[in-house]
Amino acid sequence: MNAYVFPGQGAQYVGMGKDLFDASSKAKDMFLKANSILKFKITDVMFEGTEDDLRQTNVTQPAIFLHSVILATLMGNDFNPDMVAGHSLGEFSALVANKTLSFDDGLKLVAKRASAMQKACELEPSTMAAIIGLDDEVVENICIGIKEVVVPANYNSAGQLVISGSVKGIDLAVEKLNEAGAKRAMVLKVGGAFHSPLMEPARVDLAQAINSMKFNKGVCPIYQNVTGQSVTYPEIIKTNLIAQLTTPVRWTRIMQNMIADGANNITEVGPGKVLQGLFKKIDRKIQTQSAMI
Repeated sequence: MNAYVFPGQGAQYVGMGKDLFDASSKAKDMFLKANSILKFKITDVMFEGTEDDLRQTNVTQPAIFLHSVILATLMGNDFNPDMVAGHSLGEFSALVANKTLSFDDGLKLVAKRASAMQKACELEPSTMAAIIGLDDEVVENICIGIKEVVVPANYNSAGQLVISGSVKGIDLAVEKLNEAGAKRAMVLKVGGAFHSPLMEPARVDLAQAINSMKFNKGVCPIYQNVTGQSVTYPEIIKTNLIAQLTTPVRWTRIMQNMIADGANNITEVGPGKVLQGLFKKIDRKIQTQSAMI
C-alpha cells in the first residue's frame, strides 16, 4: 500500500520551490495565487531569501506547505495514496493533498497557524531540544520532575525525542538528561515551544479559523499527530488538528500504525528526506523515496 508523508518545519532550504515554479504553468499559477492570499511575495523569499529569512515562522510554514502541496499536485495520476500523514505542519499539507481541504483554505489555515504561533512565542521566551539515546520513559520522567514548563513534543523514533518548554525549563532538562546518559541533548534553533502548553493562545486563535473552514471527506485516511491513529471523519480531523498545537506529535506511533495497516511503499512529498530516514529506523526493508515530477 502507498503511504505519502509530508515534512514539517525545519525542512526548508534556500531556493526551495524554484524548480517547481519553472517546470509548470500550473505550479506558477499556484505560487502566484499564494502571493495574493498571503499578501506578500513568498516566492521572493523562497527563491531568493537567506536561511535566516526562511527561518521566520510566518515564512517557513507556508513555504514548506506550498512546496509539498504543489509537488503533490504536479505528480498528477502518480499521486495515488492509500493513506497520508504529515509531521506537525505537514499535517495541513497532507489534508490538502488528500482533498480534505482546498488549497486556498489550507494555505489560509497555515498562515493563521504561523502568525498565531509567532504571537505565542513572543509572550514568553521558549525553545525546544532534541534528545538522542534515551528511552522515552526516562525523558518523560525527567520532564515531570522539573517545575518549569517542559514537556515531550515530538516522538520521532525510538531513542529520538524532542522536548519543548520555557528557556529555563529546557536548560534544566538538558542538564539532567545529559547526566542521565543521553548521547546528545541539544537545544534547537526554533522560534519557540511548539507542541507545548505555551502554545495555548495560538490554539485558541487557530480553533476559530479551523471551525470556520469546510472539511470534506478525503480520498484516503490521514494518520493524525495527536493520536497516531487513522481518521476519515472531518469533525474528528478538526478536533485533532486544533489539539495538535499543545500536544505532542506521535510520529513513532503513526509510522508503526501505517506499517501495521499495510504501508510498504513510503513517498515523502516536499523538501528533505527526514521522514524517510525515520521510517527506515522502524523497518530497514521498507521502500522509501522522495516524490518526483
